[in-house]
This record gives sequence, C-alpha cells and structure tokens, in this order.
Amino acid sequence: MASAPKIELSGVAKSFDSKHVLRGVDLSVGAGESVVIIGGSGTGKSVTLKCILGLMRPDAGTIKIDGVESTRLRGSELDAHQAKFGMLFQGSALFDSLPVWRNVAFKVLQAHGVSRKEARDRAIATLASVGLGPDVGDLYPSELSGGMQKRVALARAIASKPEIIFFDEPTTGLDPIMSDVINELIVKCVREVGATALSITHDMASARKIADRIAMLHEGKIIWQGRTEEIDRSGNPYVDQFINGRAEGPIKMQVRKF
Repeated sequence: MASAPKIELSGVAKSFDSKHVLRGVDLSVGAGESVVIIGGSGTGKSVTLKCILGLMRPDAGTIKIDGVESTRLRGSELDAHQAKFGMLFQGSALFDSLPVWRNVAFKVLQAHGVSRKEARDRAIATLASVGLGPDVGDLYPSELSGGMQKRVALARAIASKPEIIFFDEPTTGLDPIMSDVINELIVKCVREVGATALSITHDMASARKIADRIAMLHEGKIIWQGRTEEIDRSGNPYVDQFINGRAEGPIKMQVRKF
C-alpha cells in the first residue's frame, strides 16, 4: 500500500475580488520528493505557496500535510503545523539588524530549552554545510555578497531540520555560475536533511537541477506534470513554449500599448 502524500492539494482556488488567481489546483508531493512548480509571472505560483504555508486561506479546496487538512488550523495547531516547515525566501529576506549566526538560528532560538551557545554552535555547523566558515557567523547581511546571502538563507531554511522545505525563486538575482552553486547546495542539503522539497521558479536551469518532478501552473491550474526528464517531450504546447522561452505560442504576454 502506497504511503499518503506529504503534501496534497485538491481543487484549491483563490480569488482577489474579481481576479481568479487559482482555479482548482491539484498537486501531490511524496515524502522525500522534490517537486518544482514552474510558470510565468502572475500565474499563481506564490499564492499557491502562501496557501500551503498557511499565510493565506484558500476560498475552496483542501490542503493536506501528512494527511491532515490544514486550511482550518488555528493557534497552537497551526504553530505545530508550521514547525514542520523551512523556507528559503526570494531575495533571501535576512534580518539586517542581526548577525548571520542569529539569522541562521532564528527558528532554533524560538525552541524551548535551546541555549544561546547551543543555537550558535548549530548555526556555525549549518553554515559549514553550505560552504561558509565560522567567521561569517559574526558578520551582518550587508557585509555579504548576493551569493553568500543566499547561502545563509539556505542555512536558515535547514537549521531546524524541517520535514518540508519551500524554495521561492531560489536563484533570483544570481549570475549563472552562482545559480548553479546554489542549485547544487539545495540538492545536497535537502538530501542530507531528508526533507520533502517544494519549489517555485521560472528558471528552467534551476528546475531541471533540483526537481524529481515538475508541474506547470498556467491560468490558475496545473496543466502538466511529470518527471523532470520527461518535460522535453511533454507534448503540451504551453509547456514547450515556456521551457524554450519562445515569444510565439499559446501563452500570450499582456503588453501595454502606449
């Protein structure tokens, strides 16, 4: 008998006034699997992520984590639900006023019974896992390059050894070489932590590197999903246009005329 999905979305819909962003998203992610949602800007990738995280409540549909419906959780139940998560934010979203080690240990420090020294030691060890030395721990985010900030953000995402890690456009703003370094680190760290991973991106090089399976979101629905190696023969004209970056095709960009 197959185990239940780690994450399962069924018929998830979300609108903002008259704008229908999600129109019935169906997606499942197995335990230990890395799934990447691709799609253009404004297709609902970020809203999907926020609904799973509990930052937004969907208008319809169900979201289950480990088989438990999560959209109605509140208070301590929601806190316990979110404690399973790690997150790498777009743009890293580090706290400028805190040194690097406290950024990395931010969630660890909230746990009961964890001393400041233990949290710092764990932060330094986690920084080492993303290729940063202990001296970086006492620096501030403003003293780091964009690539180093992204490594610190990845260290923060994995420091509490989460069951599920979310990646929001993990390579945004990085040059191609540093993007590949970050992708390699994501694969390595997710494997070492033993986590399930769900990412959103429009960067196909990143998607191909980190995904076991890719799903494409278009106009609020998953229009194709399959294993990464199958995407070049998807037979779907929307997928084909997107992954090859072609202006001509069924996806029409809205361009303002002056």
